[in-house]
Amino acid sequence: MNRKIVSVFAAAAITVSMFGAAAPVSAADDTIKIFCPEEIKAFTEEKATEFLASSDDFSGYKITVEAVGEGDAASKMITDVEGGADLYNFPQDQLARLVSAGALMPAFDDTAPWIVEQNNEGSVAAATLGDTIYAYPLTADNGYFLYYDKSVVSDPSTLEQILADCEAAGKSFYMEINSGWYQTAFFFGTGCELTYETNDGANFTACNATYASEEGVKALKAMIALADSKAFVNGSSISNAANCAAIVDGTWDSGAAKELFGDNYACAKLPTFNIDGTDYQMSGFGGFKLLGIKPQTDAGKLAACKALAQYLSGEEMQLARFEAVGWGPSNKAAQESEEVKSDEALSALAEQLAFSIPQGQYPGDYWTLSTSLGDSIIGGEYNGASDEDLMAALQSFQSSCESYAK
Repeated sequence: MNRKIVSVFAAAAITVSMFGAAAPVSAADDTIKIFCPEEIKAFTEEKATEFLASSDDFSGYKITVEAVGEGDAASKMITDVEGGADLYNFPQDQLARLVSAGALMPAFDDTAPWIVEQNNEGSVAAATLGDTIYAYPLTADNGYFLYYDKSVVSDPSTLEQILADCEAAGKSFYMEINSGWYQTAFFFGTGCELTYETNDGANFTACNATYASEEGVKALKAMIALADSKAFVNGSSISNAANCAAIVDGTWDSGAAKELFGDNYACAKLPTFNIDGTDYQMSGFGGFKLLGIKPQTDAGKLAACKALAQYLSGEEMQLARFEAVGWGPSNKAAQESEEVKSDEALSALAEQLAFSIPQGQYPGDYWTLSTSLGDSIIGGEYNGASDEDLMAALQSFQSSCESYAK
């Protein structure tokens, strides 16, 4: 018997004794149900079936895979833990809700160090709540960076040079600044904070915000200056871009970027921006896909789920998934493979994620409020405003953000 599988089984038995009383009640059976997105359904079914069949201990288990998107999977699990999947993919911003719903088994004592050792720091943080790791990182590929036309942009490292080159060539620079996702590139870049805390019922209980600050004013001034450039266009989809020489976008649009820029296709981390004589590195949100295990009451099935989760999230499968569907690995060794490193978009994103924070949970009203702030910037409402007026606008914004947490 494989020594790793022996340790898996032993740890499973111990964990069931520790957590069994709190786990959802369900009948022991020989089927492991998995929720995953349609794009990896066939891949997951094939690899999971092969893995279990190759093990003397787990060969009696069968796999059933349902095509459920990450966000929908989280909602289904929270609504019905007992009837949900045994293993499921979900985005990191759903972690707290899933933990509160009792839909996630904490990582085992022997697995948590393995997760930390295998995966990059951002993805491990995304899988962690408090001091506990609750999930297995699968990707580090959800975030934004810069696509650009290298025949136009001479230096992608500074926003000022990108805009100057685009203006000189009569080309456009795209960034969606009326989005709460992209706006954080500026606010987090100057050192501002905007995060929320939730209770066991997944209600927002506290808002940690410092937008109404000197740093926030600097970020707002940077967005005002950007919107004032004749090269600026508000948007983040290169498929819808016209006359574009640079755009802040994500890996999902790499194909469209290659088609648009052709031989001049290039990628880079987000640039710095200069306000009041100081350079700031654009930051923003990073996103990660995670794999969770539902609490189990049967020791044998729990051992099988743990072994399968570790296999599906390991280096070999992350590389295979990258080759199959282009998902960017969180596994550090997989990130160093020549195949992954040769992917310019993933390399640029990996560099950018070092300056980004994992996106947590945010109230729906935050996104609406951020759109309104961006629309005001684009509409020129703050052009020529004093620092005092900008601070007042940010104080109003922050007060609204804080009011969403009760």
